[in-house]
Amino acid sequence: MIAGLLVAGCAELPGTGGDTEAEDGTTVSLADAEALADPKSYEGATHASLGEQAVRPIVEDPKQQLPVTVTDAQGTEVTVTDTSRILALDIYGTLAQTVFELGLGGQVVGRDISTQFAEASELPLVTGNGHELVAEQILALDPTVILTDTSLGPWDVILQMRDAGIPVVVMDSHRGIDSVGSLTREVARSLGVTEAGKKLARRTESEIEAARAEIAKVAPGAVQDQLRTVFLYVRGQAGVYYMFGEGSGADDLISGVGGYDVAEEIGWSGMKPVTDEGIIAAQPELILMMTKGLESVGGVDGLLERLPALAQTPAGQRKRIVDMQDSAILGYGPRTAEVLESLAVAIYAPSAAEASDE
Repeated sequence: MIAGLLVAGCAELPGTGGDTEAEDGTTVSLADAEALADPKSYEGATHASLGEQAVRPIVEDPKQQLPVTVTDAQGTEVTVTDTSRILALDIYGTLAQTVFELGLGGQVVGRDISTQFAEASELPLVTGNGHELVAEQILALDPTVILTDTSLGPWDVILQMRDAGIPVVVMDSHRGIDSVGSLTREVARSLGVTEAGKKLARRTESEIEAARAEIAKVAPGAVQDQLRTVFLYVRGQAGVYYMFGEGSGADDLISGVGGYDVAEEIGWSGMKPVTDEGIIAAQPELILMMTKGLESVGGVDGLLERLPALAQTPAGQRKRIVDMQDSAILGYGPRTAEVLESLAVAIYAPSAAEASDE
């Protein structure tokens, strides 16, 4: 579902066929920021920055045990004998980031459009028209193994790769805080670096736990004091307006930053086109969005014009919107802790977030 939304939206946005999503700059530590006394009273939109962070391989030269045979998320048994030419492809760039963090970045030969961290930025693209896989570009790189999930398409391209004799391991497409460790370990197993995967999973989960502990210090503890929060996915020029609910990954994000996930209260599950009734029932006090989505409707004022029902909510009246770069906000990979902390700064200490963007 989300793959189709992103492909449709990106095709309509100027420049999204190339490298358009750079890192923001400086990430502010929540512990060093001055939190609002009352998060519900704040007015205005805030951008949650992610600083340029170098890849931190958990080991520099991981010991590999090949060949390895794994059963992937679709129940397909795949044997991997050679990882000298890796492609790791998904809608958020999470798989490629994980491969680099495992210490195998030097063996990655191409990338998807969402993989834009500095160490991978010069690799050739294998996606076109936003997030669509291009068979000819993949085959030209002669990969020895492909890691992917069902977030990218068309699926016929994946089948074509298998027909060409390339081992393709399909990972679980579910993204959430609870899946970060398991996804990391599965990527590592598929590449024959199980021990490195265990270490990276422990490090990532420990960082997430630490970030959530910091967030708990500033986020309201009582449910009635927590910000009623929804996640909107929009691509204005494509006419795409969705609200993400339970099971979409946005619910984990909202709870992770100490917000109150309204989706459960109003019975909003998965990813569904937003309605006036849904917005009014939710009565959000905070809206989370992808940066390009907000840009695609002309910013906050444009969003309120396109979705006038928002004016009948506290979030709309206070223009309380927090955005973050598209490839990071729901990626749930090695940088999850930083994503949560950056969003928390934008929500609970917006003046610090604004200073980091200057």
